[in-house]
Amino acid sequence: MARRIDVTGAGGVRLAAWEFGDPPKPDPAAGPTEHGVREQGGTAGRRAGQRTVQGALDRSPGVLLLHGLMGRASHWAATARWLSERHRAVALDQRGHGRSDKPPQAAFTREAYVEDAEAALEQLGLGPAVLIGHAMGALTAWQLAAKRPDLVSGVIICDMRASALGAASQREWADWFKSWPLPFATLADVRKWFGEDDPWVERPNPARGEFYAEVMAESPDGWRPVFEPEQMLKSRETWVFDAHWEELAQVQCPALVVRGLDGELGRAEAQEMVRVLPRGEYAEVADAGHLVHYDQPEAWRAAIKPFLDRLTGPDAT
Repeated sequence: MARRIDVTGAGGVRLAAWEFGDPPKPDPAAGPTEHGVREQGGTAGRRAGQRTVQGALDRSPGVLLLHGLMGRASHWAATARWLSERHRAVALDQRGHGRSDKPPQAAFTREAYVEDAEAALEQLGLGPAVLIGHAMGALTAWQLAAKRPDLVSGVIICDMRASALGAASQREWADWFKSWPLPFATLADVRKWFGEDDPWVERPNPARGEFYAEVMAESPDGWRPVFEPEQMLKSRETWVFDAHWEELAQVQCPALVVRGLDGELGRAEAQEMVRVLPRGEYAEVADAGHLVHYDQPEAWRAAIKPFLDRLTGPDAT
């Protein structure tokens, strides 16, 4: 289970942060669970959660988990529960995603995403924390580490490229969104389309189907994404036309670059990222694609554990 704590992000956007750990005592006002995440009911429930959070500050090193484009905090649930045995693990629904606000006129710039993560660390008293980011979330993590080294003790970069992807990539994504057969009649249809029928799928991938099933919500006419595709494209266009090597070079804390062997980040680029990072390290996960932590959860945990142990273990300095 996870406790929801509201955070105020850039421009006043309300963000939902989810702290994972030992389940709290049952709250009669608690809302229904969704994907293993329970929302504390009402302001009082959230304040109680905040008091519990505050009491944990001195006991556990903080970890902030940042999902990728179209993702949500619950995608980190398995990783966060594992981390919560030794760390204070919080996953953030980023703006436009999950249970966080999706204002039509909100900024979806790189600066806004970075400021949101910065606000979460400060308002939750989580820093200096290890940032674990997947794809877009990884870019946010290393940009924040470059901007606020006082808030970040380490970064784990999961399958995110530092090079520019270009206009053709953005057009492909726009066409891909249009190809979705919305609405889906059932969640089984969601799993089948994204795991088997999607033209972007090279071979059947049940983990991919589950990943997308988790970002669907039932509507009167069927199942639709909890995000607005237009906002996802706005978010994406703020990074695909630029390279991000300069920010990598400014990350002074230890950083681990993790790639799936069949992911979007190639080995040569990953190793160049490690070279550019002042304190970079490299790990790869066999039989994993872009969704490394979903494809091979045990191997993913094995890949990041030595890095985390060095940063936050009893001998860490």
